[in-house]
Amino acid sequence: MTGTDRTAAPIDTTRPHPARVYDWFLGGKDNYPVDEELGRRIMAIDEGAVRAARANRAFMERATRTLAEDGVHQFLDIGTGIPTEPHLHRIAQSVTPDARVVYVDNDPIVLAHASALLRGTPEGVTEYVQADARDPRTILEQAARVLDFGRPVALSLIALLHFVADEDGAHEVVATLVDALAPGSGLVLSTMTADFEPENVEKGIAAYTAGGVTLVARSRDEVAAFFEGLDLLEPGIVSVADWRSEGTPDGRGPVSLYGGVGRRP
Repeated sequence: MTGTDRTAAPIDTTRPHPARVYDWFLGGKDNYPVDEELGRRIMAIDEGAVRAARANRAFMERATRTLAEDGVHQFLDIGTGIPTEPHLHRIAQSVTPDARVVYVDNDPIVLAHASALLRGTPEGVTEYVQADARDPRTILEQAARVLDFGRPVALSLIALLHFVADEDGAHEVVATLVDALAPGSGLVLSTMTADFEPENVEKGIAAYTAGGVTLVARSRDEVAAFFEGLDLLEPGIVSVADWRSEGTPDGRGPVSLYGGVGRRP
């Protein structure tokens, strides 16, 4: 490991947790009745919630593969969540067997699954850091034990920032992390928007809020601000379902998550 404290805090099963709700959407089994209850309430509001979770997962896979194929050998995934195959290191190391991957999360249930996250290729390195996404300096300090920040790193913030409000430092977190990256590094980001389905998204936010979970929807311009100073890869900031999708549209409506990939010049 990276020298971090792997002692898990007690898992709170009385309140829903975003990672566990997401796990339920994806058909996982690492969730509790309180998470399923919130998941079902959200699905009653938005039947596309499961489709959005899967589209977001597919976006992560395509973006990771794109950067790995373009020569990036190091990956920093913050807000990892509960392991769901194929996980990021599987994709990166299938392209670049010697890829070095650091996962970061502060959820005790993710820590409990850290051993599953650490099974990579013999040539590569896969490590887990227990830290809060709102503490980027600690993340960078711990990740530097595995990653060489003098070389390109792919920073993944997948479905994370809609749980961090602007007033809680969302932009400062991203700026601190991106500033630490070498030229040629990449930022992979997806986050919720109300641009496509404002009524459904607002109802979903209300459901999360009632469950004690902060959720923020951002416009395309607000998402673009996170990529300031970076060169966006085509097709730019679009619905995650449309980012270099290899399939054809399924005709079931938009996915209310923006996704984009930027490279540091």
